Amino acid sequence: MSTSYKKTHIGDHPLQAESLMMGYGYDPQLSEGSIKCPNFQTSTFVFKSAEQGKDFFNLVSGRRQLKEGEQAGLVYSRFNNPTVEIAENRIAIWDQAEDCIVTGSGMSAISTTLLTFSKPGDVVVYSEPIYGGTDTLINVVLKQMNILSVGYLSSDGNIGLERALTKAKALGPISVVMLETPDNPTNNLIDIAECKQLIDAVTASQESKPVLAIDNTMLGPIWQQPLSHGADLCLYSLTKYVGGHSDLIGGSCSGSKALISRIRKVRNSIGTTMDSNTAWLILRSLETLKIRMQAANDGAKKVVDFLQSHNKVSRIDYPGLLKADNPQYQIYQKQCHGAGSTFSFEVAGGEEGAFDVLNKLKLVKLAVSLGGTESLVQHPAAMTHSGVAKERRAEIGITDGLIRISIGIEDADDIIADLSQALA
Repeated sequence: MSTSYKKTHIGDHPLQAESLMMGYGYDPQLSEGSIKCPNFQTSTFVFKSAEQGKDFFNLVSGRRQLKEGEQAGLVYSRFNNPTVEIAENRIAIWDQAEDCIVTGSGMSAISTTLLTFSKPGDVVVYSEPIYGGTDTLINVVLKQMNILSVGYLSSDGNIGLERALTKAKALGPISVVMLETPDNPTNNLIDIAECKQLIDAVTASQESKPVLAIDNTMLGPIWQQPLSHGADLCLYSLTKYVGGHSDLIGGSCSGSKALISRIRKVRNSIGTTMDSNTAWLILRSLETLKIRMQAANDGAKKVVDFLQSHNKVSRIDYPGLLKADNPQYQIYQKQCHGAGSTFSFEVAGGEEGAFDVLNKLKLVKLAVSLGGTESLVQHPAAMTHSGVAKERRAEIGITDGLIRISIGIEDADDIIADLSQALA
């Protein structure tokens, strides 16, 4: 694609991300004048000559480096594809990153990243609670490969992280520190900048520095940008807010060109690449990302206000409720631009009480996932985090009465009416 369509300024005026989503990286004249980027639904690409094919393979495999201003030629859609590359470029803009890769799911982004930087004998440090799939990957799948893990409660802050790092160092080299902030589903916040400083201090004697990777699915990229606070990598389940319509599965990882190039080689080798049709849907979704997340954020505030005054709700895990005397409030003020629209609340009666509420909802859909245009509700202990041992769930605050809700873009008063009748 023409580099003239990668302009980020008009004269000295910098264009905002939401404006760049409408055309960055795409030249309509190369596609019959089509205003929208086509779906380049092809498995392979024709070379002009055998020599060109040889050169393109040398580039895509890393045997030759790109020259200044040069772009890698198209080879095969597991390696590169125009629609996929444009989606990667635009996600990188939101994350203020040098580069980005997209993958077939959020879990494939996480697994590809962890496999890139971890080898047998290494240790992964991670925060708890964390998404159930990530927990299983770290504690079951990677364990089979002799990649060890040490977890710590995000609510324990830097004290918990320092203990985990110290314990991990005694087991082997620390390869990756994998954090989710806010965590899923209890919305505890982690200070990314302080974590980076602590990791550097504790692992100063380690030959290879650990990579600090942040799962930014819950707030990003509108309400939080981890790379600007010192994270090395920013990961998403694009299935959630970025995709935003509950009609695709995808993941991404953004960071420096040096780190992303390493992850891209592993992705291309093990085949966790995103398909072009999903990338095309991502391009559609990126155009409305900001207005969707803003509408859901505004609706969530109103729903939280209602739940706060309800006598059957004993607890709400929502960053917007943090008070100035809470240490997490300072993190929220420094690191976040909004509270998001996914939060948890606890009702009386344990699982039976929570199920009773879930089964009575009419407008809000009972389904896992989050960040779609429709409001979704689920029971973490019995669903997304059911693979986590009950004792560990109790430690990390996932009780049997906890319900997680993702507020969509319906009218907030309608969502409140539905919750009111379900709680009655």
